[in-house]
Amino acid sequence: MVRSSARKRQLVVCVKREGYEVALELRKIYVSIADKDASAHRMLRVIDESGEDYLYPEKLFRAVDLPTPVRRAVLTAA
Repeated sequence: MVRSSARKRQLVVCVKREGYEVALELRKIYVSIADKDASAHRMLRVIDESGEDYLYPEKLFRAVDLPTPVRRAVLTAA
């Protein structure tokens, strides 16, 4: 498995959590890891509350575009 730090990461915000109430928090920013296979199935690989990456439906998230210094700070803290 490729380490998550070696893959392209983006920030996403949870806008729905239907069926994933225990694992996700509404309006929380999460780190999503690029995964072409998951994307082909309309899924995102997201690091959730457990600290592990899991697949979730894309419809639960929206991409977040933050200024570079803020993005770096969020990714460093994640």
